[in-house]
Amino acid sequence: MKFPHIALAWTDIADIILTAYFVYAVLLLIRGTRAMQILQGLALLLVLRAGAQYFHLWTVFSLLNALLIVSGVAIPVVFQPELRRALAQLGRAGFQGAPSLSTERESVDRLCAVLGTAAAVLSRSAIGAIIVIERNAALDDYIESGSKVDALVTAEMLLSLFAPRSPLHDGAVIIKGDRIAAASCFLPLSERVLFDRRMGTRHRAGLGITEQTDALALIVSEETGAIAIARDGVLEEQSANPQTVAAALNSALVSSRRAAERQTIFDYARTIMSRMHVSPNGLDKTKLRP
Repeated sequence: MKFPHIALAWTDIADIILTAYFVYAVLLLIRGTRAMQILQGLALLLVLRAGAQYFHLWTVFSLLNALLIVSGVAIPVVFQPELRRALAQLGRAGFQGAPSLSTERESVDRLCAVLGTAAAVLSRSAIGAIIVIERNAALDDYIESGSKVDALVTAEMLLSLFAPRSPLHDGAVIIKGDRIAAASCFLPLSERVLFDRRMGTRHRAGLGITEQTDALALIVSEETGAIAIARDGVLEEQSANPQTVAAALNSALVSSRRAAERQTIFDYARTIMSRMHVSPNGLDKTKLRP
């Protein structure tokens, strides 16, 4: 069997290598995630469609063809939050700007100490609260949904904002840098299944904002007084000790800053895809500290 002469330039070889590497990287990113399950389902539909075409089952072929078209439209809708966050992460990876939170250790220590004190007082008083700390991703859209405050972050200011009779107690406080940008802000709710009945709307809002942005959320339950920190779509319970809460916040802020300086585009994408991991029974689980 003779093959026609094929001339390959170095650009063609480079194109093939880069394309193969891109496909391999994408498969690594989606391995073990919901996206891989969807790809397997689409592959099965394609195999069934080819079989229906081969055996001239035209009605089945038409139905499978329609399912593939609907799937192509539905996938971007289903994964819209993950895609939006991935694009935002990739944009920050390519155009890294000045961080909104001061890199000076003293400023971070002061902010964490203030938040730890406020959270402990709110917990003892059984006053519900949700405090969001902006990191690299801008939260201007969520700030616009609330009332502008523009005040220095102090425990007294936070306690007055979340006081039950305060007009701004319902909603989230968003901290931008070392100042309170706004209060009574609306946050997106997470669609995850929460197995702990003690967790309500505040916890879903804290998870939601950390799933769609890289923000950090400090949550105080009104029913139990429990304190939790939401980060990257993961909820971790904390003790009601101000030093413990401050240390956990400090660790999260410092470690995330160091990780952001080292991450590549593929690291960002892998982080996003890990949000989509599902357990064998098909339900997302929220990680809680014992």
